[in-house]
Amino acid sequence: MIYINNLSVQYINNMALSHINLQIRSGRITGIIGPNGAGKSSLLKAVLNIIPHTGETFVDKKEVKKLLKNIAYVEQKSNIDFTFPITVRECVALGTYSSLKLFQKLGKDEWSKVDEALEKVNLSDFKARQIGSLSGGQFQRVLIARCLVQEADYIFLDEPFVGIDSVSETIIMDILQHLKAQGKTILIVHHDLSRVRTYFDDLIILNKKLISAGAVAQVFTSENLKKAYGDNIFIGEAH
Repeated sequence: MIYINNLSVQYINNMALSHINLQIRSGRITGIIGPNGAGKSSLLKAVLNIIPHTGETFVDKKEVKKLLKNIAYVEQKSNIDFTFPITVRECVALGTYSSLKLFQKLGKDEWSKVDEALEKVNLSDFKARQIGSLSGGQFQRVLIARCLVQEADYIFLDEPFVGIDSVSETIIMDILQHLKAQGKTILIVHHDLSRVRTYFDDLIILNKKLISAGAVAQVFTSENLKKAYGDNIFIGEAH
Protein backbone atom coordinates (compact mmCIF):
# COMPACT_ATOMS: atom_id res chain seq x y z
CA MET A 1 0.00 0.00 0.00
CA ILE A 2 1.22 3.51 -0.86
CA TYR A 3 0.12 6.23 1.54
CA ILE A 4 0.23 9.87 0.42
CA ASN A 5 -0.49 12.40 3.15
CA ASN A 6 -1.13 16.09 2.42
CA LEU A 7 1.29 16.20 -0.52
CA SER A 8 1.75 19.53 -2.30
CA VAL A 9 4.12 20.58 -5.09
CA GLN A 10 4.79 24.21 -5.97
CA TYR A 11 7.01 25.46 -8.76
CA ILE A 12 8.09 29.13 -8.92
CA ASN A 13 4.69 30.69 -9.59
CA ASN A 14 2.61 27.57 -10.05
CA MET A 15 0.93 25.25 -7.57
CA ALA A 16 1.26 21.92 -9.37
CA LEU A 17 -0.46 19.82 -6.68
CA SER A 18 -2.40 20.92 -3.63
CA HIS A 19 -2.92 18.82 -0.50
CA ILE A 20 -3.18 15.36 -2.06
CA ASN A 21 -4.28 12.55 0.25
CA LEU A 22 -4.32 9.06 -1.25
CA GLN A 23 -4.06 5.38 -0.51
CA ILE A 24 -2.94 3.30 -3.49
CA ARG A 25 -3.68 -0.39 -3.18
CA SER A 26 -0.94 -2.96 -3.70
CA GLY A 27 -1.01 -5.64 -6.36
CA ARG A 28 -3.06 -3.55 -8.79
CA ILE A 29 -2.56 -1.42 -11.90
CA THR A 30 -3.53 2.16 -11.10
CA GLY A 31 -3.95 4.80 -13.77
CA ILE A 32 -3.34 8.51 -13.21
CA ILE A 33 -5.29 10.78 -15.55
CA GLY A 34 -6.07 14.47 -15.90
CA PRO A 35 -5.60 17.34 -18.35
CA ASN A 36 -2.23 18.78 -19.34
CA GLY A 37 -0.67 20.52 -16.37
CA ALA A 38 -2.81 18.60 -13.88
CA GLY A 39 0.23 17.44 -11.88
CA LYS A 40 0.28 13.79 -12.97
CA SER A 41 4.05 13.57 -13.52
CA SER A 42 4.65 15.77 -10.50
CA LEU A 43 2.78 13.26 -8.35
CA LEU A 44 5.11 10.42 -9.34
CA LYS A 45 8.22 12.56 -8.93
CA ALA A 46 7.14 13.87 -5.55
CA VAL A 47 6.36 10.38 -4.25
CA LEU A 48 9.87 9.35 -5.34
CA ASN A 49 11.46 12.48 -3.80
CA ILE A 50 12.76 13.59 -7.20
CA ILE A 51 11.28 17.07 -6.81
CA PRO A 52 10.76 19.29 -3.76
CA HIS A 53 7.39 18.91 -2.08
CA THR A 54 5.62 19.08 1.23
CA GLY A 55 3.72 16.24 2.86
CA GLU A 56 4.63 12.62 3.45
CA THR A 57 4.66 9.41 1.44
CA PHE A 58 5.00 5.90 2.78
CA VAL A 59 5.25 2.55 1.03
CA ASP A 60 4.28 -0.40 3.17
CA LYS A 61 4.45 1.98 6.16
CA LYS A 62 8.10 2.84 5.43
CA GLU A 63 9.56 6.07 4.07
CA VAL A 64 10.04 5.90 0.31
CA LYS A 65 13.71 6.90 0.53
CA LYS A 66 14.37 3.62 2.35
CA LEU A 67 12.75 1.55 -0.41
CA LEU A 68 14.06 3.12 -3.62
CA LYS A 69 15.80 -0.12 -4.66
CA ASN A 70 12.37 -1.73 -4.68
CA ILE A 71 10.85 0.90 -6.97
CA ALA A 72 11.36 1.04 -10.74
CA TYR A 73 10.68 4.38 -12.44
CA VAL A 74 10.43 5.09 -16.17
CA GLU A 75 10.13 8.76 -16.97
CA GLN A 76 8.70 10.21 -20.16
CA LYS A 77 10.72 9.28 -23.25
CA SER A 78 10.98 12.96 -24.18
CA ASN A 79 13.21 13.47 -21.13
CA ILE A 80 15.68 10.72 -22.08
CA ASP A 81 18.77 11.25 -24.24
CA PHE A 82 18.45 8.90 -27.21
CA THR A 83 21.88 9.90 -28.51
CA PHE A 84 23.75 8.44 -25.55
CA PRO A 85 26.16 5.82 -26.97
CA ILE A 86 24.84 2.68 -25.34
CA THR A 87 23.49 -0.57 -26.75
CA VAL A 88 20.07 -2.02 -26.04
CA ARG A 89 21.61 -4.78 -23.92
CA GLU A 90 23.71 -2.31 -21.93
CA CYS A 91 20.69 -0.08 -21.34
CA VAL A 92 18.63 -2.95 -19.96
CA ALA A 93 21.58 -4.00 -17.79
CA LEU A 94 21.35 -0.67 -15.92
CA GLY A 95 18.37 -2.17 -14.12
CA THR A 96 20.65 -4.61 -12.30
CA TYR A 97 22.89 -1.98 -10.74
CA SER A 98 20.69 -1.32 -7.71
CA SER A 99 21.32 -4.90 -6.55
CA LEU A 100 25.10 -4.80 -7.05
CA LYS A 101 27.73 -3.75 -4.57
CA LEU A 102 29.93 -0.73 -5.23
CA PHE A 103 32.31 -1.40 -8.17
CA GLN A 104 30.86 -4.90 -8.63
CA LYS A 105 30.72 -5.96 -12.27
CA LEU A 106 27.81 -7.74 -13.89
CA GLY A 107 28.19 -11.49 -13.78
CA LYS A 108 26.68 -14.37 -15.70
CA ASP A 109 23.47 -14.31 -13.66
CA GLU A 110 22.89 -10.60 -14.30
CA TRP A 111 23.47 -10.89 -18.05
CA SER A 112 21.18 -13.91 -18.13
CA LYS A 113 18.42 -11.79 -16.56
CA VAL A 114 19.05 -9.08 -19.15
CA ASP A 115 18.74 -11.49 -22.05
CA GLU A 116 15.61 -13.05 -20.56
CA ALA A 117 14.02 -9.62 -20.21
CA LEU A 118 14.86 -8.75 -23.82
CA GLU A 119 13.22 -11.96 -24.93
CA LYS A 120 10.05 -11.08 -23.01
CA VAL A 121 9.76 -7.74 -24.81
CA ASN A 122 10.58 -9.36 -28.18
CA LEU A 123 13.84 -7.47 -28.67
CA SER A 124 16.45 -10.21 -28.49
CA ASP A 125 17.48 -9.51 -32.08
CA PHE A 126 18.10 -5.85 -31.25
CA LYS A 127 20.41 -6.26 -28.24
CA ALA A 128 23.56 -5.06 -30.04
CA ARG A 129 21.91 -1.98 -31.56
CA GLN A 130 22.43 1.54 -30.29
CA ILE A 131 19.33 2.83 -28.51
CA GLY A 132 19.24 5.80 -30.88
CA SER A 133 18.41 3.49 -33.80
CA LEU A 134 15.18 2.23 -32.22
CA SER A 135 11.63 3.35 -32.86
CA GLY A 136 9.71 4.97 -30.02
CA GLY A 137 7.84 1.76 -29.30
CA GLN A 138 10.97 -0.37 -29.33
CA PHE A 139 12.76 1.98 -26.97
CA GLN A 140 9.82 1.96 -24.56
CA ARG A 141 10.02 -1.83 -24.52
CA VAL A 142 13.73 -1.51 -23.66
CA LEU A 143 12.78 0.62 -20.66
CA ILE A 144 10.21 -1.97 -19.58
CA ALA A 145 12.87 -4.67 -19.88
CA ARG A 146 15.08 -2.58 -17.61
CA CYS A 147 12.27 -2.61 -15.04
CA LEU A 148 12.02 -6.39 -15.35
CA VAL A 149 15.67 -6.98 -14.46
CA GLN A 150 15.39 -4.62 -11.50
CA GLU A 151 12.77 -7.00 -10.05
CA ALA A 152 11.10 -4.14 -8.18
CA ASP A 153 7.76 -4.62 -6.45
CA TYR A 154 6.61 -1.10 -7.37
CA ILE A 155 6.72 0.18 -10.95
CA PHE A 156 6.06 3.84 -11.84
CA LEU A 157 5.54 4.62 -15.54
CA ASP A 158 5.12 8.17 -16.86
CA GLU A 159 3.17 8.23 -20.15
CA PRO A 160 4.61 4.92 -21.44
CA PHE A 161 2.26 4.70 -24.43
CA VAL A 162 2.81 8.14 -25.97
CA GLY A 163 4.15 7.92 -29.52
CA ILE A 164 4.48 4.14 -29.70
CA ASP A 165 3.05 1.56 -32.06
CA SER A 166 0.11 -0.69 -31.18
CA VAL A 167 2.30 -3.81 -31.18
CA SER A 168 4.60 -2.35 -28.54
CA GLU A 169 1.64 -1.14 -26.49
CA THR A 170 0.10 -4.62 -26.49
CA ILE A 171 3.41 -6.27 -25.54
CA ILE A 172 3.92 -3.81 -22.67
CA MET A 173 0.39 -4.22 -21.30
CA ASP A 174 0.67 -8.01 -21.44
CA ILE A 175 3.88 -7.81 -19.42
CA LEU A 176 2.33 -5.42 -16.90
CA GLN A 177 -0.66 -7.72 -16.44
CA HIS A 178 1.73 -10.61 -15.83
CA LEU A 179 3.63 -8.53 -13.27
CA LYS A 180 0.38 -7.65 -11.52
CA ALA A 181 -0.42 -11.35 -11.31
CA GLN A 182 2.90 -11.73 -9.47
CA GLY A 183 1.78 -9.15 -6.91
CA LYS A 184 3.54 -6.10 -8.33
CA THR A 185 2.04 -2.64 -7.85
CA ILE A 186 2.00 -0.52 -11.00
CA LEU A 187 1.24 3.19 -11.42
CA ILE A 188 0.79 4.60 -14.93
CA VAL A 189 0.37 8.22 -15.96
CA HIS A 190 -1.97 7.96 -18.93
CA HIS A 191 -3.80 10.20 -21.38
CA ASP A 192 -6.02 7.94 -23.51
CA LEU A 193 -9.39 7.82 -21.78
CA SER A 194 -10.70 5.15 -24.17
CA ARG A 195 -8.31 2.57 -22.63
CA VAL A 196 -9.02 3.29 -18.97
CA ARG A 197 -11.49 0.46 -18.34
CA THR A 198 -9.33 -2.00 -20.29
CA TYR A 199 -6.01 -1.20 -18.67
CA PHE A 200 -6.61 -0.23 -15.05
CA ASP A 201 -8.02 -1.67 -11.84
CA ASP A 202 -7.92 1.61 -9.95
CA LEU A 203 -7.86 5.22 -11.09
CA ILE A 204 -6.63 8.58 -9.81
CA ILE A 205 -8.13 11.68 -11.42
CA LEU A 206 -6.20 14.91 -10.88
CA ASN A 207 -6.37 18.55 -11.80
CA LYS A 208 -3.87 20.13 -9.42
CA LYS A 209 -6.02 18.71 -6.64
CA LEU A 210 -7.48 15.25 -6.22
CA ILE A 211 -10.78 14.92 -8.08
CA SER A 212 -11.40 11.28 -7.23
CA ALA A 213 -9.59 7.99 -6.58
CA GLY A 214 -10.58 4.35 -6.24
CA ALA A 215 -11.79 1.45 -8.34
CA VAL A 216 -12.33 2.34 -12.00
CA ALA A 217 -15.99 1.31 -11.89
CA GLN A 218 -16.68 3.88 -9.17
CA VAL A 219 -14.34 6.69 -10.19
CA PHE A 220 -14.44 6.79 -14.01
CA THR A 221 -17.67 8.75 -14.34
CA SER A 222 -18.82 11.63 -16.51
CA GLU A 223 -19.20 13.81 -13.45
CA ASN A 224 -15.60 13.29 -12.29
CA LEU A 225 -14.19 13.73 -15.79
CA LYS A 226 -16.02 17.01 -16.25
CA LYS A 227 -14.63 18.21 -12.92
CA ALA A 228 -11.13 17.46 -14.21
CA TYR A 229 -11.32 18.33 -17.90
CA GLY A 230 -14.27 20.73 -18.14
CA ASP A 231 -17.73 20.47 -19.66
CA ASN A 232 -16.52 20.22 -23.28
CA ILE A 233 -14.75 16.89 -22.89
CA PHE A 234 -15.88 14.08 -25.19
CA ILE A 235 -16.61 11.08 -23.01
CA GLY A 236 -16.81 7.67 -24.65
CA GLU A 237 -16.49 4.90 -22.09
CA ALA A 238 -17.36 6.72 -18.89
CA HIS A 239 -20.89 6.55 -17.53
